[in-house]
Amino acid sequence: MVFNSLTFLVFLVVILSLNQLPISWRIKKWNLWWASYLFYAAWNPPFVILLWISTLVDWWAGKWLVEAKSTTGKKAFLFLSLGVNLGLLGFFKYGTFLLENFQQLLSLLNISFQPVAPNIVLPVGISFYTFQSMSYTLDIYRGKMKPWASFSDFALYVTFFPQLVAGPIVRAFDFLPQLATVRRATPSMLGWGFLLITLGLFQKVILADGIFAPVVDTVFGAVQDARSLDGWIGVMAFSSQIFFDFSGYSTCAIGTGLCLGFTLPDNFRFPYGAIGFSDFWRRWHISLSSWLRDYLYIPLGGNRKGRLRAQSNLMLTMLLGGLWHGASWNFVVWGGLHGAYLIMERGLKQIFTGKNEARKDLPAGGKGFLLALLTFTLLNISWIFFRATDFRSSCILLKTMILGGAASQKSLLTPSEVIVVILLTGTLMTTHWLMRNTSLEALAAKIPWGVRVAIVSFMLIALALAPGEDRAFIYFQF
Repeated sequence: MVFNSLTFLVFLVVILSLNQLPISWRIKKWNLWWASYLFYAAWNPPFVILLWISTLVDWWAGKWLVEAKSTTGKKAFLFLSLGVNLGLLGFFKYGTFLLENFQQLLSLLNISFQPVAPNIVLPVGISFYTFQSMSYTLDIYRGKMKPWASFSDFALYVTFFPQLVAGPIVRAFDFLPQLATVRRATPSMLGWGFLLITLGLFQKVILADGIFAPVVDTVFGAVQDARSLDGWIGVMAFSSQIFFDFSGYSTCAIGTGLCLGFTLPDNFRFPYGAIGFSDFWRRWHISLSSWLRDYLYIPLGGNRKGRLRAQSNLMLTMLLGGLWHGASWNFVVWGGLHGAYLIMERGLKQIFTGKNEARKDLPAGGKGFLLALLTFTLLNISWIFFRATDFRSSCILLKTMILGGAASQKSLLTPSEVIVVILLTGTLMTTHWLMRNTSLEALAAKIPWGVRVAIVSFMLIALALAPGEDRAFIYFQF
């Protein structure tokens, strides 16, 4: 069940109707709990068992951790949570990848090994709900929260359907207190929630799938035949596609949460207006980047143990962040590139300003926009490895973009496709630059009521006229 489907629309209407009934808050929470399991089971019912395992293990590990009398006991229950969650994630997401690489390693040693194909199916959203559930025991161990009293509340926290399969990754100390009192969406929350759902679907269906996806598929499906211009336009199109696709999902999730009376954290803050990569990761997939910062980078020592150690911690964090996205060397390279970008940025800032914190004194005006344009260009290089089907294809396309393809080759893209991608991607980046220090809510407040109605009407009409293709969100594969 995806947001951009008629099935979900019917499902949402039923859930919102049940949520408005004059029944107790306890029953409403149970309705949301069962609805969340139904939402997830629509993909593959047996994988609901994995949700149960994560929920039960982390619930009891959190309780036992606090009751433990010694530091060793506390660590044992923390490792129970980490072991089960990361074990499930490792088996389902990385089992085939590890087996294939082990086989290749043996072949380099002239050892023949032909294992039975494992045929492991990746459960949708396992990376998201695993990190979310695991953060509960980590926060209890760190003393940031106490074990929650209600198991049903905790189960709803793990499975809450709006953000279950593709985020935002919600922290327990942000969500669980919302379950303690009756959540009732006000008229303004309902209005803003429906607007966000409409905007998110427009981003996904019209922009990501309708305009950019065909261009991306054409270029990345024929990298051998691409010319330099094809490569750059294809990667620019993917930069726009993945933003509109993933931001569209997050916007729908936040809007759905609001309609149910819940507040979910922002996941995007105009990332293509970022000046440098520290700024970018404060704006892109914020729930993941902050998770990696709080539960990996800082525990490793952060930047507190010298420059070399800080660089190592940063690179390791980004490599694992890349691997989080998928079991492929492409994602490792993608994470490594971002680690290298961040390290170089810190080094350059220290040379030119004498400061380690890249967040301070960000340039404004024309100089800032040029740096944002440079950041966006380097992001496009990294997106090659994120989108290409394999490492060889990534290298072929990168080489073509830099050195050019055969002059005799015919362009893969039509002139109109090139113009549309340049105009819309340029508009996207310019909009992000202009909006980088404000918010969508602040902008909406400045727009006259009649104009807002016209914009929403246009999006609804476009969605109604769009082809009925329920194309899955990109981040469902992670």
